[in-house]
Order: sequence, then C-alpha cells, then structure tokens
Amino acid sequence: MADFDVDLFVIGGGSGGVRAARIAAGYGARVMIAEEYRMGGTCVIRGCVPKKLFVIGSHVRHELEDAAGFGWTVPPASFDWPTLIANKDKEIARLEAAYTANVEKSGAQIVKSRAVIEDKHTVRLLENDKKVTAKYILIATGGAPNHGAAIPGIEHVISSNEAFHLARLPKRIVIQGGGYIALEFAGIFAGFGSDVTVIYRGENILRGFDEDVRTHVRAEMEKQGITILTGCTVTKVDRHGEDFTTHLSNGSSLASDQVMFAIGRHPNVANLGLENAGVAINPA
Repeated sequence: MADFDVDLFVIGGGSGGVRAARIAAGYGARVMIAEEYRMGGTCVIRGCVPKKLFVIGSHVRHELEDAAGFGWTVPPASFDWPTLIANKDKEIARLEAAYTANVEKSGAQIVKSRAVIEDKHTVRLLENDKKVTAKYILIATGGAPNHGAAIPGIEHVISSNEAFHLARLPKRIVIQGGGYIALEFAGIFAGFGSDVTVIYRGENILRGFDEDVRTHVRAEMEKQGITILTGCTVTKVDRHGEDFTTHLSNGSSLASDQVMFAIGRHPNVANLGLENAGVAINPA
C-alpha cells in the first residue's frame, strides 16, 4: 500500500464517484477524487434535480387554470424564464456545496482537474501535469448525450445539458427522440407555453415500454398540444439568424427557435486513456 500515493483514485465526482470515495475513506483508505467540472455529476448538475425543478414549475400553469373550479380567483399570471434559471442555479450551487463538504468530511481529497490514465496504477492531472499513483483506479465518469450521426447542421442542435441554461424560453422547439428524456422536456416546454414538436423514428414513442402505457402517454401529450411525428428522423438543420429549419426524412420541414436531440447517451470515456490500462472499448 505504501508504494502508492493513494489507495483509491476516483475519476468523476458524480453520485457514483462521491459515494465510492466517501465509503472507502470511511474505512480508512487514502482516497483522492478528481472532477474537472462540478461536484454532483449528471443527476445534481444537469439531470434529475434541475429537471424536477423544471417539471414542477411547468405544472403551475395547469394548476392556475384549474384553480377557478375550486373557488380560487387568481389574477392574470406571468412567467419569467430567467428567474427560473437563476433560482435553479442557486439550488444546484447549494447541492454542489453539500456534495463537496460531505466528501471532504469523509477524509477524501478532492482535486479540481481532468484526470487521464497513464497506466494501470497512474493517473495524470491535467491542471498541473502532476502524476498520482494508486493501487486502485475507479472510473465513475458517467454518460454524455449522443447526437447520433453527423447530419448537416448538427452543430445547431442542443442536448438536455444546454436546455438547462437557455437564455430565453423558446416559443417553438423541435425535439428528436422518443424516450423519457425527450418526452419529459417536451412536457416541460409545453407546460411553459412553448409550441413543441416531437420527432421519433419508430412507430410510437417509449419503445420498450408497455403498449397501453405508450398509447396513453402519447394521447395525453397530444391533448396538451404537443405534436408527435413518428416514422421519421431529422436529416438536416438550417439556421437563419435566430431561427431554424429542421428537415425530416419524410420530405417535410419545420420552423423553430430551438432544436434539441435526446436520442440516447453513451459512456463519457473519450480521451480518458483507458487503453493505457488495457481496457478495451466496444466501438459501437
């Protein structure tokens, strides 16, 4: 053990990495955890937590509409997107601080740097080009959005990551994807008043789910004004100033203020140096 700088080196400060670091440190291991962005990972920073805040916020409009039936008189309400974003950011910052504090309390050391693998027992911190040796290296880097094939105009497309930081609420948005992430954001934007169109390659949304659930969810989304186009894909995205034209495989096109893809995620291991530790990666 003494031949290494630490017993455990964790790459990634998300839910998995933080938990592993805390537990290991709690048993007396010398632990170092590297995070190049923000502690908390996908769930806290760009996933479950901000998504839930958006979902709750988007439901308020429907509750206001229903209030009259329960005897409430509510004056005309207005919504301010920048206020939601600012308050969401405050909550995320609070949770990130809690994650950081809990790791430090456990005795593990946090380094704010990207870490790459040099060999089976060595990592290099890019922030200061320092090398750290470890008996065990744990990869907890999570996943990242996958946009699929490199179609013309793919650079204009956002993922769920960027959706949490838009400067303004889009009046019209096209979302490609039929899974729960795509549909959650379709409901969120529609709840805030956006004109939403969902594009999905299959015959119906939520592939792999119960058929009755798929049919019911689609019907309810369409009742809320969300347009769902199935059996086609996005083949090209053109930009015209602040507007976009999305071309579909069925020959039609759509105008919008924003285009978002939520068609899946892949392991976040690019340029991590896994090959230096003898780890093979499936190219698919």
